[in-house]
Amino acid sequence: MDVALVERVAQLPRGAWDPSLSWLTRAATHSKLWIGVAGVLALKKGNPRRAAAHGLLAVALASAGVNLLGKRLLPRARPHPESLPLHRFLHPQPTSSSLPSGHSASAAAFATGVGLVSPALGVALAPVAAAVAYSRVHTGAHWPSDVVLGSACGVGAALATRSWWTRAEPTPPHTTTPAPAPALPAGEGLTVLVNPASGPGSSDPSDEIREWLPGASIHVLREDEDASEVSRSLATSPGVRALGVWGGDGTVGAVAGACAAEGLPLAVLAGGTFNHFARDVDSLDAARVAEAVMSGHAIRCDLGRVELQRGSPDSPEESDLVMLNTASVGLYPNLVRRRDHIMRDLPWLPKRGAGALAALRTFALSSPTTVTIDGTRRRIWTLFVGRGRYWPRDLAPLERPVVDDGALDLRGVSARPRLARLRLLTALATGTVERSPVAREWTARSVTLESSGEPLVLAVDGEVMTGVARVELRVEPGALTVYSPQVAKG
Repeated sequence: MDVALVERVAQLPRGAWDPSLSWLTRAATHSKLWIGVAGVLALKKGNPRRAAAHGLLAVALASAGVNLLGKRLLPRARPHPESLPLHRFLHPQPTSSSLPSGHSASAAAFATGVGLVSPALGVALAPVAAAVAYSRVHTGAHWPSDVVLGSACGVGAALATRSWWTRAEPTPPHTTTPAPAPALPAGEGLTVLVNPASGPGSSDPSDEIREWLPGASIHVLREDEDASEVSRSLATSPGVRALGVWGGDGTVGAVAGACAAEGLPLAVLAGGTFNHFARDVDSLDAARVAEAVMSGHAIRCDLGRVELQRGSPDSPEESDLVMLNTASVGLYPNLVRRRDHIMRDLPWLPKRGAGALAALRTFALSSPTTVTIDGTRRRIWTLFVGRGRYWPRDLAPLERPVVDDGALDLRGVSARPRLARLRLLTALATGTVERSPVAREWTARSVTLESSGEPLVLAVDGEVMTGVARVELRVEPGALTVYSPQVAKG
C-alpha cells in the first residue's frame, strides 16, 4: 500500500506546490515552525498564551516518544530516491528510522494541544499540520504509514497532557459590600497616622495629605512610638470620627485594629512597598480615597486576628496581632520572594508560570517543618493562611477578589507521603498541584498551630516572628469598615 501511494504521489505534475511543500517540511524540522507559531500566540494573554504553552508541551512529549523510543523499536528504511522525481526529493535525506514520522507527530501534537485549550485556534492550525504531514511523503522523507503512525502518536501525546496545565480557574469578579460611614467634608474629623519609615522613599507625605484632605489632623509617627499604641490613643481622642493611615501593611494593620475596636471607619493611603491590602480595597490612588472619605463611600471588610505564644510553656510570652492579608509557616515567604524576582526579570512570563518556576526551585532545595495543625501532628513544607480566598488556586496566590467572605484560605503541602518531594516536583512541572496527594486546600474560620520540637517561624503580612510555640489565627467577619472608591464605581 505504501509503495502504491508513493507511486501515485510521484505521478503528480510539477508545480508551485513543490517548492512550497519543500519549504514547509524544512521549516517544521526541529519544530521551528511550531515554536514560531507559539511565539506569536504568546503575545496575546489568556487562552492564546495558554494554548501555545500546551501545544509546545505536547510537542515535547511527542518528539521525545517518537525519537527516543519509536524509531528505536521500529527501524525502517526510508523511500528510495528513484521512487520520486529528483526535483522533489528531499536532500539530504534523514538517516534515522523512517517509522514513525517525527515531523507528523510534532505537527499533530501541536495542533491538538492548542485545540484542547482553544478549539478555534486548533481548527485553524489543523490544515497547516496536515500539510506538514503530507509534505513528508511528497518530498520522499517518509512512507504514508510512517505519517499515519506519527500523527497518531502526536494526537496521543496531546491527549495525554490534557490534564497537565489545565485551564486556570477564572478569578471571580471583584465584589464588595457597602457599609455605612460618615461623610467627612475636607476630611474634618479624620486623623491620619503617618509612618515616614514606610515605603522605599521613607519620606513625610504630610503636605500631599493636606492637599487632599485639608481638614484632617495628621500625626507623624516617631521612631520611639509604637504604631498600635498610638492608634488606640488617636481612636479615643475627642472629635475623631475616622482614622486614616499612610504606610505599609504593617502600619495599616495596627490602625485597622484600633478602628475595629472602636467602631471607626478606616481610610488607607498607600505608602508601603507592596500595599497588598490597599490594592484589594482599591485604595492605591490616594486622591480617589480622599474623595471616598469626603463622600462617605465605604465597604465592609473582614479582619484577621493572630494570638501567639512565644517562649516555654512555663513562662509564655503572649501577644495579639492583626492580620490583613496572609500568614504562613514554612517555605511560603521564600517562594513569594523567588516568584517576585522571576516576574521582575522575566516580565513576559505568565504569573502562573513564574509561580511554578519559583515553587520548583524552592521545594527542590529546602527542608520540611513539623507542626501540629488543629491537634494533628504533620510534616509539611509550607502552610499558607489567607484572610479571605485568594486566586489563583495554586501555591503562589496573587489576588483576593472578595474582602468580606468570612473565611481563612488554607493551603498546605505535606512532606509525609512516600516520595513526597518527587511527587510534588512532578506536580509542579505538570501544573497539577491542585490534584496532587501532597497538597491540601481548605477553608475555616480559625486554625491553631503548635510547634513540635523546634519553635515555629511565623510570617504575618510580611513580618517574620521566630520562637513561636503556639498560634491561633481566626477571622472576624465584617469587623472593619474601609473607605473605598469601589462603592462609587458601583
